[in-house]
Amino acid sequence: MTHLTTDRLLAILRECAGEGDPLEPADQPEELDFAVLGYDSLALLETLSRLKREFGIDIEEDEFAAVRTPTELTTLVNRLLARSPSA
Repeated sequence: MTHLTTDRLLAILRECAGEGDPLEPADQPEELDFAVLGYDSLALLETLSRLKREFGIDIEEDEFAAVRTPTELTTLVNRLLARSPSA
């Protein structure tokens, strides 16, 4: 089964939309809202498209809209991966 890590998700975000906003050294980016990280809806849509291509999953719009942090998105993707027939 393929598994998404938060580090991989953050790398995908950077690849799709750049570095985002600068963070303080004590910040944990995986727990911050995407908006605080500097990622807008366009960056997130590009990330969603990339996740679909890379992991072969479809994320429903309402599920995606409820996700606010990289940790939440990683959890959602992994839950969908666990349910997929190829898992």
